[in-house]
Order: sequence, then C-alpha cells, then structure tokens
Amino acid sequence: MTRKKIVLLALVLFVASVVGSSLLFADGLTSADFMSEAKAIIKTVNVTEAKSLVDRGGYLFIDVREPNETAMGQIPGATLIPRGLLEFRIAKTVEDQNTNIVVYCKSGGRSALATYTLARMGYKNAVSMDGGWGAWSEADYPVE
Repeated sequence: MTRKKIVLLALVLFVASVVGSSLLFADGLTSADFMSEAKAIIKTVNVTEAKSLVDRGGYLFIDVREPNETAMGQIPGATLIPRGLLEFRIAKTVEDQNTNIVVYCKSGGRSALATYTLARMGYKNAVSMDGGWGAWSEADYPVE
C-alpha cells in the first residue's frame, strides 16, 4: 500500500469515527428519556408483590441507594450495591445470572435504570420495585 493510500485510509477512518461518535451522542437524551427507555424494557413489581417475594424467599433484594440513605433502614436481608458501583460489583455479588433479583432505591428511578443495566449485563430475572423504599416504609413493612 502506498503512503498516499495509507494517509487516505487513516483520514477516512478518522472521519468515520468522528461522524460515528457524533451520531452516537447526538440524541441529547434527558433523564426522563432514559427512564422511559428502561421502563419499556424491564419488568417491575409493586411493593405488595415485593413483600410477597420477601415472604416467599428465593429472591435477592439489591438496594441501589447510597450508604447514607440506608440509615433509615433496609428491606430485611437486602444487599447494598450503590447504583454508581453496580456494574463493578454485581458479578462478585451475584455470579449466577439466573438469580431472582428485586432491585430497589428510594423512589423507583435508580432501580429502574439499575434493572435495565442488569438486563443488559445478562441477568435474566431482575425486576425493579416500583415506589422504592418510600413505598415500602409507607406500607409499614418490616425493616432492618
């Protein structure tokens, strides 16, 4: 390959990468857009259904709030993995991607995004709890 062809190929690849990345980031999505996208794909349970899953057993509850938010309590037996660390910690915490998981946060937003992330990472049985910790404590369900 001649030097001219190499330079031309490099230029084409550079332009393609710039155009490709601008297309990737051109959507200008808002947080509401991300939420809508996630909620269209994930499964959710309401707080009453989540309570019955706690009672039944066989479900891992993952709390994606920040550690300081858990001072008000957690769902009994829940595992804390803050949303910002989920992608880094989930594989060490949950090796089996077929594990039944219920994800919750304070009100349901972060848990929806976290559940979407888990689905994209291959976790097949993850659901988000609508209403989050607020709905759980308002229902006066047990806490630890």
